[in-house]
Amino acid sequence: MARPSRCRRICTKPEYDSFAPCGVKNAVQIVLTVDEFETIRLIDQEKKTHEKCALLMNISRTTVTEIYERARTKIADCIVNGKSLHIAGGNYELCDGSAWKCCGKRCGKINFSAHNQADIRKETEIMKIAVTYENGNVFQHFGHTEQFKVYEIVDGKIKNSEIIDTNGSGHGALAGLLSGMNIDTLICGGIGAGAQNALAEAGIRLFGGVSGSADDAVNALIAGTLAHNPDVRCNHHGHHSEDHSCGENKHGCSGHEGSCHE
Repeated sequence: MARPSRCRRICTKPEYDSFAPCGVKNAVQIVLTVDEFETIRLIDQEKKTHEKCALLMNISRTTVTEIYERARTKIADCIVNGKSLHIAGGNYELCDGSAWKCCGKRCGKINFSAHNQADIRKETEIMKIAVTYENGNVFQHFGHTEQFKVYEIVDGKIKNSEIIDTNGSGHGALAGLLSGMNIDTLICGGIGAGAQNALAEAGIRLFGGVSGSADDAVNALIAGTLAHNPDVRCNHHGHHSEDHSCGENKHGCSGHEGSCHE
């Protein structure tokens, strides 16, 4: 007996569901399913990788590739042969904001820092976690981190890890750097609101206000026991005190004059 196909999760239904070539009467209609539309939106419009698309839609990368190629063929048929396109149907479910893999961009239904860690323990796809890193520990100032330690998780276990230099990237570019490495999750100490928004835009879930060993933090996250602060902020701009809260620990922002940038 064939295994039933998994229901594909989509962020939202398309705003426009019908397209037709100008000047062509009674054009032959091609139906693009909503899940096919979603792969086009994520891969072509949002520039997600097939792996990231699979994560967001809760299906395998192989399935994403099959759906995406089928969708592209239909669109090409419409453009080349003057057929109309109608978006409807398909095997899908709307995201309700309860799943931690929600895109976090268009629907805005989820706060990545507050999702249920138990979902991570159930993860079976490849996952990539980045930790702001310094001397084995979680670096406490996201905007000034010089290194990330990146962990590849397979079936709930650390498969490998590597240390990546930020090469002087400013706080505004760090979210883009992480997105370019296909990072799913960030663990850090203090982080500003602007950086949090940039991470959400990139679809990267956040665990802030974490301190101590980077390796221990990742293992705790996998186990569902990571202590973090969902409301973490780093808002002390331009002051010179060495005793302020950036994350959950009082420190001098690692010698950066107490300036906690986003």
